Amino acid sequence: MVSTGQDVEETRTARAAGLARAAGDTDEAQAVEGTPAAGEDRETAAPSTGEAADGEAPRTGGRWRPVAAAVLVVALLAAGTGLFVRGRQLRDTPATDNLALTDTAATARVAGDVSSALTKVFSYGPGGTDETKASAKRLLGGEALRQYAALFGQVEKQSADQKLTLTTHVVRTGVIRLSGTGAHLLVFLDQVYERQGRTATTAGAQLSVTAELRDGHWQIVGITSR
Repeated sequence: MVSTGQDVEETRTARAAGLARAAGDTDEAQAVEGTPAAGEDRETAAPSTGEAADGEAPRTGGRWRPVAAAVLVVALLAAGTGLFVRGRQLRDTPATDNLALTDTAATARVAGDVSSALTKVFSYGPGGTDETKASAKRLLGGEALRQYAALFGQVEKQSADQKLTLTTHVVRTGVIRLSGTGAHLLVFLDQVYERQGRTATTAGAQLSVTAELRDGHWQIVGITSR
């Protein structure tokens, strides 16, 4: 079959139209997929691999989330470890060996025993010094008993000659340190002096007291006036 010039021209026109449609379809498909369309400058297209172009800040993607989570877990573990170590340090400090901070019953007991002992050994009258000396031998020990015995002879004579009566009241007792066998206390006293025929006089005193647990009872072994 012989083709005429008109037939050739129509064939060319049809082919050109088909190529144009094909090009259009390709551009649409590429636009949907996020790739540069035909004729677009590929060098200016935004990178699709997650890597930033020169001069641009890196693009963040989903990959940072596991990393951030891991860092957070490490930070929490470190903080928890720090608190655990700090707690152990606090528990292991010498301060925790002081039962005055942790054992209310033992603290009350030593305070009661010492207060009662001081009241008895520092209270006497013209006719009651023998009872006071007997209490001192039972309630005092060590250096405290030796000091008391050395001075009480003078006190006993003065009480008999001047008809002097001394009454001691414990105002407040503070247990500074307490262990299973020893204690250190600060004691505040009010002492009332009465001489026959004269007005009573009240004076305050502050004592630093050391006590030891002996045979189930707290015994005063050291007394210092403050």
